[in-house]
Formats: sequence, structure tokens, C-alpha cells
Amino acid sequence: MLFNSLNFAIFLPIVFLLYWFVANKNLKFQNLLLLCSSYFFYACWDWRFLFLLVFSTFLDYYTGLKMSNASSRKNKSFWFWLSIIINLGFLGVFKYYNFFAESFKEALLNFGLQVNPWTLKIILPVGISFYTFHGLSYVIDIYKDRIKAEKNFIDYSVFVSFFPLLVAGPIERATHLLPQIQKRRTFDYSKAVDGLRQILWGLFKKVVIADQCAEYANLIFNNYNDYSGSTLVIGAILFTFQIYGDFSGYSDIALGTARLFGIDLLRNFNNPYFSRDIAEFWRRWHISLSTWFRDYLYIPLGGSKGGIWTKTRNTLIIFLVSGFWHGANWTFIVWGLLNAIYIMPSIIFGSNRNNLDIVAKGKKLPTINELFSIGLTFSLTVFAWIFFRAENLSHATSYIHNMLAGLTYKWGYFQTFDFINKKLGYILPLILLIFILIEWIGREGNFAIAKLGLRYNKFIRWSIYYIIIFLIIANSGGEQQFIYFQF
Repeated sequence: MLFNSLNFAIFLPIVFLLYWFVANKNLKFQNLLLLCSSYFFYACWDWRFLFLLVFSTFLDYYTGLKMSNASSRKNKSFWFWLSIIINLGFLGVFKYYNFFAESFKEALLNFGLQVNPWTLKIILPVGISFYTFHGLSYVIDIYKDRIKAEKNFIDYSVFVSFFPLLVAGPIERATHLLPQIQKRRTFDYSKAVDGLRQILWGLFKKVVIADQCAEYANLIFNNYNDYSGSTLVIGAILFTFQIYGDFSGYSDIALGTARLFGIDLLRNFNNPYFSRDIAEFWRRWHISLSTWFRDYLYIPLGGSKGGIWTKTRNTLIIFLVSGFWHGANWTFIVWGLLNAIYIMPSIIFGSNRNNLDIVAKGKKLPTINELFSIGLTFSLTVFAWIFFRAENLSHATSYIHNMLAGLTYKWGYFQTFDFINKKLGYILPLILLIFILIEWIGREGNFAIAKLGLRYNKFIRWSIYYIIIFLIIANSGGEQQFIYFQF
């Protein structure tokens, strides 16, 4: 079931009404309703993989209890590693087995050896990377004595499978979400209205920005040999906005939906394209994953402590693993490596925490230096996204070669103008400019239109809402799946 589908538009109000008008006086009933609704939500995609979700949930719940009741450190370690191995084993089989098998085959071919490894005819269970990381953080926190094991299976199951975050995050921590699940919740009108605003903005980013950019980005990437270098630059920029609108749009809908049920999820995006350096970008992009890797991999490896070699090694590991987490393809690994190279100077020279606050806070415009830094960071990000979008390394390198070579010919820019005029038109570029402006104006809020109710009177506010709704309806062209569903 997709957030941008008619099914979800029917599903959400039904669950909302049952939650607040039938189960509102009973916390256990509320949590049971959330769990059943979440399992139904997941089963609508493929009911067969629901058993995998339930098994993963029970595994971490049971091993968590065993660790808390362990009579010795050795016994505690046994249950900890059992959970880690099984969780990563499932993730490895479903997501990475075929990748390693094919890579092994290609490596042997280079030595003249022909092999035909056995591959699996399976599809990737949606959300497996996300709910696996929910469970891993839980068992790691118990093992490190940061939290106690949750004894209520229903409450723990809701933590893992709460439907707004189930298939594409944010990746929650037990310390943040479980206490909210265990606490009695009362309806908060202002929070619900704010949640609806965030859902509206998320749908706008997905349907109007991401899906419309995708149409032309796909056209350019799939036919890159037919276009000039400058048109290929436009294709890369369009994908840059596509993936932002797609994933941050999903996150906004998830956070807004959770707020309808009185639950606050971790913020996953904070205006990453206004970042002044790559380190700041990664503090603002997919925040829940970045902080997960920081807390459970980077810091245990030593973080930024030690000499240059240690800093370089840890940074390289964290970005390569992050790239590999996104998918079983060398393109993601190269994408991770590129970002590691981008961020390495700031890690080595200790400047990675220079830009902790939002750019131009309290001001209308950035300084010239800030504008230059934003432009440079954005350009580096656009280049890296080419590898993320490409089907394989050959596709990525050929695209970049054609892009750079084509830029040397003056006629390429006339072809670009021709592409904009005949194919892209002027409506989408105008909408993108307005979108950037709105994001800039609202950059100090939790989401771009969060302060809309405070900034304008009722007539202007509702006029803007209706314009957004109109644009969403006008640009709806079927149920387009979210990019991060494949991860």
C-alpha cells in the first residue's frame, strides 16, 4: 500500500477513527489496533513476507529478554550474536546473495574460468533494511546496557512495525519510540492539524516534484546518447530533485501520519540541499540512517579519535557500508566512496562541524560566501547522484563521459534550450523555483510549511492549501512507487 494511493486514503481515516473514537480509552487496545493495522498495511504489498517481519520481530524480542536475564556475560554474548547473525543473514540472503554470486562469476571470468553459480529467484522484501536496523539497534542497546528489554510483545512489535515508518523509515530507536508507545496518548488537535499539513507537503514533494522530475530524468538517463552534455547536466539535476522529493516526501508523510496518532518520529531531512559542505549535508540527509551508522559503527570503530589513518579508515568504512546498505550494486559503493572522498578533508582537518546551524538563520538571504558554498556542495552532490541513479558502472561512466564531452560543444546549449522548450516545457522549472523558494523561507521549521498557520491569515493560508491540493490532483498520474522501497 502506497502513501500516494487511493487505498491509503481510505485506510488512514478508518484507522484514525477507530484509534481515537473506539480505542481511545484503552492503551492496550490502541497498540493492538496499531499493530494489526501495520500488519495489514504490510500484507497489502505481499502477505507472504509478513511472516518474515513477524519472525524478525519475535527473534529480537526473545533474544532481548534472554540477554536481560543472562546469568553471565558469555551467555549474554551468545544471544546477542545469535540475533545479529540471523538478522544480517536474512538481509544478506534476500538483498546481497545474488550480487556476490554474480560478482564472483565475473571475477573468475577475468582469469578465464567459466562458472555458473546458483542464484535465488526471489524478490526483495520491502522495508527489510529498515525493520532489520530497528531490531539491530534494539539488541545492541540491550547488549550495551543502555536499555532494558521490553517485556510486552505487542508494544515491541508496534515499535518495529508501526506502519508510517515500516517500509522506508525513519529508522527509529527504542529509547525514543518505545516510551511513546507505552504512554497513554490523548488527542491533540493542534498536533493533528500540523500532521495533516506535513502530509500535504509530503504529497506535494512526491507527486508534483519527484514524479514529474522522474519523467524527464528517466527519459534523459535512458537515452543519454541522444542528448547534449548540458542536457545530461539537466538530467542529473532533475534526478537530484526527484530523489529528494521522493524520499523526503515519504518521510514527511510518515511523520505527519504518526502525529495523527499522537506519536513523534525522528526527523529524517533538514534542508540538505542548503548545506554549505558535505559534512553538513550528511547531518541533514537521511538523518536517522546517518546517526545510526555514527552511533553503531563509526563511534565503536574509534570515530574521529586517533591519527589521520584512523580517521580516514573509519570515514571510508562508514560511507562504503552506507553505500552498500542502499543496494547490491557497485554503483552504490562508488557513490559511497565519492561521498567519503568529498568529506575526507573536513574529517582530517577537523572542520566537519563548522556548520552546525541552519544557513542564514534569522536572515532572508545567505551571504555571497554561503551561496558559493551551497552551490559547490550541491554540484558535488549532483555528480555523485549520477552513480546512484545509473543502472551499472558502465552506464554511469558513459553518462559522465558524454556529459563532460558534450559540454565542450557550443551547440549543446542550443540542444538544451530545445529540450526545455519542446519536452520539459516551462511549467516544471517554474514549479521547481517556487519549491526551492518555499523550502528556503520555511527552512527553520520542522518542514517547509510548518509555520504557514502562524505567518499568514486564514484566507491566504487556505488559498495556499487549495493551490497545493490542486497541483497534487492535477499531477497525479497513477500510483508511482517510492525510490527507497527498493532498499
